Amino acid sequence: MEVRSLHRYARISPHKARDVAREIQGMPVSVALDVLSFTPRKAALLIGKTLKSALANAENNHELAVDGLVVKEAVVDVGPTLKRFKPRARGSAGPIRKRTSHIRIVLTDEPVAGRKEKKSEKKADLKQGAGKTTGDAAASEQA
Repeated sequence: MEVRSLHRYARISPHKARDVAREIQGMPVSVALDVLSFTPRKAALLIGKTLKSALANAENNHELAVDGLVVKEAVVDVGPTLKRFKPRARGSAGPIRKRTSHIRIVLTDEPVAGRKEKKSEKKADLKQGAGKTTGDAAASEQA
């Protein structure tokens, strides 16, 4: 079962928040909370609050065990931009864009294929591919 939590109009640039959100995708909830608590960024605080809200939703609304939950998605979308202007030289005005974000976290009790498995598969493929090319080169040198 999937449990969702949404923090809308968070006062942080989506570009800055996406870096932190990508780090926790596919992690168990307990590990994700530890990672967020030791990440020294504003986005980690906001995403941590949203994750705790999703945990509370899972516990109270859906009666799920918190221990078995995994972060299926952690997505940061673009919210509305507040446009302000700052006086500049010679009577002109410079625009200031105060960007906002919508943070969405989806938890699931089913195991999700993590990114680490994909990386190890890529490394294994590269090693196998490298062996083939060196073998082909050695065969061509002998001929």
